Amino acid sequence: MEASLRKILPDQDLHRLYEQMYLSREFEERCAEQYTKGHITGFLHLYSGQEAVAVGATAGLHRDDYILSAYREHAQAIVRGAEPRRVMAELFGKATGICKGKGGSMHLFDPSINFMGGYAIVGGQFPIAVGLAFAARYRGEDRIAACFFGDGAVNQGTFHESLNWAQLWQLPVLFICENNFYGIGTEVHRSSALASIHKRTCGYDIPSEKVDGMDVIAVYRAVKHAAEKVRETGRPYFIEAITYRFRGHSMADPAKYRSAAEHEIWKARDPLPQYAKRLIDEGIVNRERLDKIEACCRALVDEAVIFAEQSPWPAESEVWEDIYV
Repeated sequence: MEASLRKILPDQDLHRLYEQMYLSREFEERCAEQYTKGHITGFLHLYSGQEAVAVGATAGLHRDDYILSAYREHAQAIVRGAEPRRVMAELFGKATGICKGKGGSMHLFDPSINFMGGYAIVGGQFPIAVGLAFAARYRGEDRIAACFFGDGAVNQGTFHESLNWAQLWQLPVLFICENNFYGIGTEVHRSSALASIHKRTCGYDIPSEKVDGMDVIAVYRAVKHAAEKVRETGRPYFIEAITYRFRGHSMADPAKYRSAAEHEIWKARDPLPQYAKRLIDEGIVNRERLDKIEACCRALVDEAVIFAEQSPWPAESEVWEDIYV
C-alpha cells in the first residue's frame, strides 16, 4: 500500500511538485507553438510526458549538487531554478537568453544554479559529470553530480568509460537514465542486447534500480534515497526511470514509428492528471487550488514569450566574446 503523501513531504512541497510539472508542460507546448511560428529555429526536442522525472529527481537533490543533461533539457533547467523568460529568450536566440542567445535549445547552461549544461553530443555529459564529481571529492565538498541521459546514449563509449571511471575512482555520481524507449526512432530492444538498462551496471559493480518515471513521488523517493547513498559512500549509483515522450524525437519528427495504441496507453498514464488526482483524493488540494496554480503557470509562460519577442538580438561584436575563459 502506498504511503500517504503527507508522510512523504509537507503540503507546500507537494503543491510545488505539481506547479513545476505543469509549468514544464506549458513551457514545452508553448515552445512547439513558437517553433511553428518560426520564432524558434534549429532542432527543438520537447520534454512533454517526462516531467515527473525532472521534477521528482530535482526535488530529491541538494541545491549544491551539479545537474547535467542532454538536449531535452528545458524543463530540467527551469525546475532547477532558471528563469522561464531567460530560457525562452535563449530558444529565440536573443541577447537576454540564459547563454546570451548563443546556446539555443540544446545548450542551456547556468553555473549560478549548478546547472552544468545540456549537451547536443549524445553521451557528451557523461565524462563531464564524472569530472565534476572528481572535483567535488578532491575539494572535500558535500555535493554530488546528477547526470541525466536517455536510453539512446547507453551504447556510446563515453557511457561505459564513465561508469567504469566513476566506480574505479569511487566518485559521487548519480546516473539517471530517462528511458522513453526510443533513441530517435529506434526502439531500445532493437539497439540494445539488454533492454533493461539498469542491469548493465553489474559489469561495473554499481548498484542500480528501476523506477516508474511517470510517478513524480516514486522518482522523488528513489532519487532522494540514491543521492543519500552516493553522499554517504562517495560512490556512484544508477537509476533507470521508465517514462515516455508524448511528441516525436524533435519537432521535425512525426513519430510514425509508434502505434496510436501505444501512444494512447502512455497518455493514460500522463504524470500530471495522475498526480493531481492523488492530491485531490488525499485532501491535500482541491480543484480550485489546482486551477489557480495552472493559471499562474500559463501567465508565467505568456510573460516569457513576450519577453523573448521584445528582447534584442545579440550585437555582432558578441561573436568574439565568451570564446575563452
